[in-house]
Amino acid sequence: MRARLSFVGIVVKDMARSLAFYRRLGLNLPPEADGEPHVEAELPGGLKLVWDTVETLHGFDPGWRPPTGGSRTAFAFEFDTPAEVDAAYDELVSLGYEGHKEPWDALWGQRYAIVHDPDGNGVDLLAANG
Repeated sequence: MRARLSFVGIVVKDMARSLAFYRRLGLNLPPEADGEPHVEAELPGGLKLVWDTVETLHGFDPGWRPPTGGSRTAFAFEFDTPAEVDAAYDELVSLGYEGHKEPWDALWGQRYAIVHDPDGNGVDLLAANG
């Protein structure tokens, strides 16, 4: 059996707040999407990132409950320079998003940081170190 990954979905409590976070990381999401219950963004290569409100998810899966404990999924956004990682981390934290791990020079040769999106998903920020 062969299948192709079509999309990665995020269940959100507050669509506008979630989309604002991902706009800061460079995703082109129209302002009118803030009031929608379902939003899709096509990424390079055809993969989609999809957001659904809790209410939308309950519309087809009434028994769905948010996970407890730590997140098992992370998204990674790559920047051109280590300084951009630092700046992005500082900007997101200054806007009230939760910083999980401040920027550091990882053993594998990247500048790395971790923030949480408004729904607690881990978002890695990375760039190759010089």
